[in-house]
Amino acid sequence: MPFKSQAQRRKFAELLVKGKISNETFEEWNRETGGAKLPERVKPKRKPKRKPRAKSKTRSKRKAK
Repeated sequence: MPFKSQAQRRKFAELLVKGKISNETFEEWNRETGGAKLPERVKPKRKPKRKPRAKSKTRSKRKAK
């Protein structure tokens, strides 16, 4: 199965260094990917939702006498 992104390739390289996957597995994925230009990430990171602003208290429209 080929890599889908540069981030995934880096993650697999990290797992290889830690010894959690074999060198053969990493090389197999690398071969299947070939020299393809990969995006940095498959899905863009979600932007955090904006917090609603607090409503300001409005002054009454009557003038003080």
